[in-house]
Amino acid sequence: MSKGIIADGVSGLNEALAALAEQNIQMIYTTTHQVLAQGNFVLAVSEGTFGDKPTAYYDLWRVENGKIAEHWDVMETIADESTWQNQNGKF
Repeated sequence: MSKGIIADGVSGLNEALAALAEQNIQMIYTTTHQVLAQGNFVLAVSEGTFGDKPTAYYDLWRVENGKIAEHWDVMETIADESTWQNQNGKF
């Protein structure tokens, strides 16, 4: 499985999670910083770890008839604090 590529549908998600588990890679969400919604779109801004690296998660969903119709995400490794150019942090 290539990082960032998950096939459509629940079966695609299950296959991607199984491939990560086989590689002993965990995707963990620890803190939700913001949840924003407008119309039928919802954005969650979270942090956690991906393969033990501090990671920022941005998940965007489109909801239709009370169910998730589409999902997009961005995962970004959070740089070590010693390399930050300011003290604002990621969030």
